[in-house]
Formats: sequence, structure tokens, C-alpha cells
Amino acid sequence: MAGELRIKSGTKLRMALDVPIGEEPKFNLICTFVKSLDVASFLISIPMVDGQPMPLDDRRKLLIRYGTDKDAMIVAGYADDVVKEGIRRCWKIRRVAEQRQFFQRADERLKVTVPITYSQPTWRPDSDGVIRPEEGLTLDISAGGLAAYVGMRLNVGEVCDVNLPAIGTAKDGRAISAVAAVCWTREAPKGSPFRFVCGYQFRFADGEEREQMQNYVGNIKKRYKL
Repeated sequence: MAGELRIKSGTKLRMALDVPIGEEPKFNLICTFVKSLDVASFLISIPMVDGQPMPLDDRRKLLIRYGTDKDAMIVAGYADDVVKEGIRRCWKIRRVAEQRQFFQRADERLKVTVPITYSQPTWRPDSDGVIRPEEGLTLDISAGGLAAYVGMRLNVGEVCDVNLPAIGTAKDGRAISAVAAVCWTREAPKGSPFRFVCGYQFRFADGEEREQMQNYVGNIKKRYKL
């Protein structure tokens, strides 16, 4: 888990209820950062809903967004207690390991299932000296990144080589590889084909690589009529 949050007291925060994999959270609740307690917990003002304090539910996962729109961050946690701070009543938020950067999507996101493989240069090779990639399955993809089911836990910030298959016979649909950083990770819902789900952000070396990915995703859209 990252260290203590560096947020000034009184900072306005946007909060959302966590949503199922593949859906976008709605940051339509407003609260105020009160103070950090330690690296694992902090206080916020109680959000208001229809003019009333929101009821506490310690089983409901919350996503709290802070920072500027361009470089906003999201920290996940649970409100597990109501505490008094001065004359105010606050929620004590218990952080969980997930913490990710929030990327405003300039690229259209397509909900499509595509098989992928992924690997990391740090993985140990097999006895024959070859690094065997792991298999995954996308939930969605855009020219800026993708979300995928994966079979192993990946840490936020880790960088992978992601390989996408050829789509159809068009030139722009040929197989493509990309370097991608893990933005978030969580356990997959029960019944899912893999144990985990993670979000990747592509890291392009230049404009040509980005254009190749844009063409690839455009071909997926045409191929599957999305």
C-alpha cells in the first residue's frame, strides 16, 4: 500500500460507489478531506444525499477521487466507523491496496472480448531460456489502454509486454504488441474465467506507435460493428 495520503485538510473530494467490472463509476458524491490518521486510514466529511447524511455501510466499497482532472488519483476503501472530529461527525475510511490514476478517456472504449498474452522481462525463463507469456482476455480496449481478465496478480505500476492478435485480414488488423503499465487491479467476480482483472495504460515510444494502435482499434470497431 502507498504511504499516507498527501491531501490538504479541507480539500473537496469526489466519491463514487464501486461498480461491477467493465462499468464506469459515477463520481457524483461530494465530501471533504479532514485528515490522515495513518497510512491505512483517514477521515472525510460524511457525504450528503438528498439533504441527509449518507448512511454508513461498512460492506460497500468506495472510490474517492482527488487531484486535478488531468492527473487525478483514485483511492479505494471502506467507511468502517463514524467518529467525532471537533464539532463534526466524520467517516473513518479504511484504505485497501488498490490505488490508481484516473485517466480521462479521449479515446473511444470498445467493449469487446479479444484474447491476449502478456509477459514481463523480469520473469524467469523456462529451462530452454524462453519466457512463457500468460494468457488473458479483454473486457474492453481503446487506443489508450485496455482492461483484461488475467490469471495472476499484477501490481499497480508494473510494466508488461501485451500482445494482441490479428483481427481479420486487413493490414491494420494485423497482430500488434504494446508496452503497457498496470493502472489498477482487483479480484475477478465469482464465475469469471480468470482470477483477476487489471487495467493497462499503453506507453508509446512515439506518435507512430500510437497511430498503429489507433488503426488496430479502429479495425476492431469495423470488424465487430461496434
